Amino acid sequence: MSSVTLTAGPIARARNGVIGKDGALPWRLKSDLANFRAVTMGKPVIMGRKTWDSLPKKPLVGRTNIVLSRDGSFEPKGAVVCEEFSEAVAIAREQAAEDGAREICVIGGASLFELALHKAGRIYLTDIDADVEGDVTLPPIDETLWSEVAAQAYPAGDGDDYPFTIRVLERR
Repeated sequence: MSSVTLTAGPIARARNGVIGKDGALPWRLKSDLANFRAVTMGKPVIMGRKTWDSLPKKPLVGRTNIVLSRDGSFEPKGAVVCEEFSEAVAIAREQAAEDGAREICVIGGASLFELALHKAGRIYLTDIDADVEGDVTLPPIDETLWSEVAAQAYPAGDGDDYPFTIRVLERR
């Protein structure tokens, strides 16, 4: 099962580190959402309770949804609930192996990204070329630990509030 890679993301962050505001994304980036869907489809996704609550449609279709919550009475329809990150990763690895998926995606929020960044082999990172207001930030990523293996720039335009670059980083 070691052939299954734990990934951080897709993560979208503004220049100032903001990744969320009032339980939602503080931007509209249709192209990035399409990338998110493409990257995560068919793979187990691990998220926190607030990320689950922020999803416009639950569960994310075509993916095993694993939600971390300490609330024992929380029973989201269409998702597996775990209390510990390590348990979530173990379940996701097992599911990925069963499904033939090669990655597990940690999709938020900030505290789970922090946990994942220490163990991840890959980061899917969208760098938004703007400073935006928000109440959730991602700590800086030490990019000396990572090699950029892909990058694609997108201009602001129809459906995309800001220009941004989708990057893939792999652990050195």
